[in-house]
Amino acid sequence: MTSIISPDFTAILARAAVAYREPRQERPSADMVVDALLSAEKATKQQRLEYPFQSLLGKWRLCFVTGTRKVKKRGGIVLGKGFYLPKFAKAHILFSPSTQALDSTPTQGEIGNQVQLGSVSLKLLGPAQYLGKKNLLAFDFTNMQISLFGRVIYTGQIRGGKVQELDFDKKPIAKLPFFTFFQVTEDFIAARGRGGGLALWIKES
Repeated sequence: MTSIISPDFTAILARAAVAYREPRQERPSADMVVDALLSAEKATKQQRLEYPFQSLLGKWRLCFVTGTRKVKKRGGIVLGKGFYLPKFAKAHILFSPSTQALDSTPTQGEIGNQVQLGSVSLKLLGPAQYLGKKNLLAFDFTNMQISLFGRVIYTGQIRGGKVQELDFDKKPIAKLPFFTFFQVTEDFIAARGRGGGLALWIKES
């Protein structure tokens, strides 16, 4: 993985990650975090940095996001305000290598998106495909799990389930949801979604 030289924006994002974990730490303002995310994205594009899929593997907690709004400039979408997610709303994203991946540098994997409120947890699961040169991860959710007090009480297929999984590789990227990652470290990752919003996750496991 290539490193960016003198990344002031990385320091701000690292502070945001630490402060989100530790309530006594002062958080960078939302505007500072948004500016840091945009600077990181710009630097990655200019330096043509590539991050391997292996660097995304694990469980990450969403801590900061921006909204978007449609206008008649900048491609039709501009960023809305950024904000830290409240601590009581736990949202995680999980990446793992595909059980069918046979090589040591897989580009196919599985994604999980989990939201937990109190004792109830909802998790969406599905296949993922990583395009390393673009740092782009396309995915599709095909299964759902509902848990209560850590115990799975429901598992079912959604959006075509197994059929969608089998057809996943045949779908063009333009028709799939995706994230384009522009900052990946051992402690946090940042990406822009297909809808144009920015997101920052911190490592949990």
